[in-house]
Amino acid sequence: MANSITHGIGVLLGIAGLVLLIVKAALGGAAPAHMASAIVFGVSIILEYLASTLYHAIQVPAAKRIFRTIDHSCIYLLIAGSYTPFLLITLEPYGGIVMFVVIWALAFAGISFEIVGRQRQPRWVTIIIYLVMGWLVVFRLPQLVAALDPLALALLVVGGLCYTIGTIFYLMKSIRYMHSVWHLWVLAGSIFIFMVVILFVI
Repeated sequence: MANSITHGIGVLLGIAGLVLLIVKAALGGAAPAHMASAIVFGVSIILEYLASTLYHAIQVPAAKRIFRTIDHSCIYLLIAGSYTPFLLITLEPYGGIVMFVVIWALAFAGISFEIVGRQRQPRWVTIIIYLVMGWLVVFRLPQLVAALDPLALALLVVGGLCYTIGTIFYLMKSIRYMHSVWHLWVLAGSIFIFMVVILFVI
């Protein structure tokens, strides 16, 4: 129940966030890339938290297995969706489009892995893939530092650390409530990234 509640809150926050992102982009007379980034980012948040909420709420074994795959696949969408505003807007002059293609290619490769080979791989393999994707931005760190406000950078780092620290609790999920703690770290990471996107990017 706690797992469903934590990410159920994420669904509600994600819906509100998507509305705010679209309104911000529209009122600012944003270019198409801004609106597209706002929608992709907002939708990716909603999809991940919705998939997670349903997976943890459903108790029918067959359905639960399906939603488990959907839940873990949506994590790749969340990572790629979170990158999208930075790659299409902030880093666009620095080869952001190329990295955008790479990140989304990795996301779809990860989803394929979830569908085809998940049951044959240990949990830590998936965690490594998530972390590698999440921190690929370090290859554009100088450009990101030059393009973003220092406060935005600080919030971005905190968000990334929330996701990273959270994986520790994910690996400990056999211990009671550790999975819910991981959910809270992920939710915190999403909130920090959202703050950067809506305040400094869109």
